[in-house]
Amino acid sequence: MAAAVAGAVPVPVPVPVSVPGAEAAGPGEEAAGAGPPGPARLARLPLARVKALVKADPDVSLASQEAVFVLARATELFVETIAKDAYVYAQQGKRKTLQRKDLDNAIEAIDEFAFLEGTLD
Repeated sequence: MAAAVAGAVPVPVPVPVSVPGAEAAGPGEEAAGAGPPGPARLARLPLARVKALVKADPDVSLASQEAVFVLARATELFVETIAKDAYVYAQQGKRKTLQRKDLDNAIEAIDEFAFLEGTLD
């Protein structure tokens, strides 16, 4: 194993995410919507689109690739978190499909999402 270099930036490692109720593809099967085989993408959102959104802000003149990647990954984690929390409410209603009321319930019940109150109106 190689020794760590002082000042080196750790490389993010993709972590597989399981969705309750979703079944993994079996051997020789490809997951629906999966692209061609190749190296795993570290960010699932298109970085060019994220960069375009960042540059649409008049206060931003430059955005490094690292900053764009961090924003994309943070967005993915945020969406994953709120979706999982909303899914709990869908399960309570004996449903597998998220509805707006599930998101509303998650926003009302979880303090971390308080900043979103009134945004879906």
